[in-house]
Amino acid sequence: MNEIAQDLNRQIQQENPHVYDLLSELGKNLYYPKGILTQSAEAKLKAYRFNATIGIATEQNHPMFLPLIQETLANYDPKDLYPYAPPAGKPELRQLWREKMLKESPSLKDKSFSNPIVTNALTHGLSIVADLFIDENDPLVLPDKLWGNYNLIFGVRRGAKNVTFPFYTEGGAFNTTGMKEALLSKKDHGKAVLLFNFPNNPTGYTPNEQEATEIVEALREVAQQGMNLAVVTDDAYFGLFYENSIKESLFARIANIHPRILAIKVDGATKEDFVWGFRVGFITYACEHPAILDALEKKTLGIIRGTISSSSHPAQTFVLNALRSNDFQTQKQKKFELLKNRACRVKQILDQGAYGDAWDYYPFNSGYFMCLKLKGVKSEALRLHLLEQYGVGVISLGESDVRVAYSCVEEQELKDLFDLIYRGFHDLWVRTIK
Repeated sequence: MNEIAQDLNRQIQQENPHVYDLLSELGKNLYYPKGILTQSAEAKLKAYRFNATIGIATEQNHPMFLPLIQETLANYDPKDLYPYAPPAGKPELRQLWREKMLKESPSLKDKSFSNPIVTNALTHGLSIVADLFIDENDPLVLPDKLWGNYNLIFGVRRGAKNVTFPFYTEGGAFNTTGMKEALLSKKDHGKAVLLFNFPNNPTGYTPNEQEATEIVEALREVAQQGMNLAVVTDDAYFGLFYENSIKESLFARIANIHPRILAIKVDGATKEDFVWGFRVGFITYACEHPAILDALEKKTLGIIRGTISSSSHPAQTFVLNALRSNDFQTQKQKKFELLKNRACRVKQILDQGAYGDAWDYYPFNSGYFMCLKLKGVKSEALRLHLLEQYGVGVISLGESDVRVAYSCVEEQELKDLFDLIYRGFHDLWVRTIK
């Protein structure tokens, strides 16, 4: 094992051995090398005559660029576009995102957590979690209403074994008891990664205040029974809270609650700021020990250096400029209201009772999506029928669930959408009873 990795591991073990026990074998071996990037960073500070370290081209003390490209980006300084961004991301962006987190999640006040590290959006951030904390056959505990890509990120890539529990209770609340039972079913394993995704994809649900309190208490009880937990909040749709739900990240509630619990937040501008193609995300760790946060950051940078080297500099600059703008909150609020109106309109349409023979719907209060639970028709058959006969695209999940992304349908067209889904359902229903 590399000496730097050994030093980082000792750093973690001395402060909190439970966090060390959470690391995968790869996680224990990871480190940030003192190579070209470290030497270039030193040269940037001290090489006042010539800096011949980094692999970019310059002319007249500026990054070299093609004028035809710069013409389309004339409002930006070339130094904020063309050089490599630091592996951890632009320092100004990291600091501004941290300030944003503190403002939007008040429970983080007085808690110890790292500066966010820039990732190539959320999938990359989740992959970092998988590399750091998952060995083959380690349990990944998560609700049964989940984003399908988790299976690739944690299962196919790292060999995690999914341990699922029903997302909802019979009364339509978040199933905290099921979560706790799923965790304790793996108590003999000693550790688990627990993955939350609120607002949830596919259901569009976020816990309310009572549910959030129950979740935190349940996690504390599991930790008190001797189980080490890496609790990950996939906050892709953060901020899009429309009705009765908590209005901050669960990360803020879970951070620092027990020495055996390491809270990890994966989020980004991608969806919450409507810049999907920019691929700007963040990963943040919460721990009471600064030395552990430092070690985890260096191990994370080792992964970044060994995979993508660094994230897009232009995309980070675009997001940074948006966050600094006086118009940012005003413009974002307008988009929030638009999506909230669509969500409320969907509920209004569904609650009129016209489709009761065809489906029920799962509770939703946030995000981009909602889910229908079909009665007597297979979801995949309906999906294909809607595509072929009505030109309507939805996502089938399991045997009976259909995810509808109202985020990409105009409010005035939502009634037509559900009417067509209903028509397609009855086409298939008639066939089944003949």
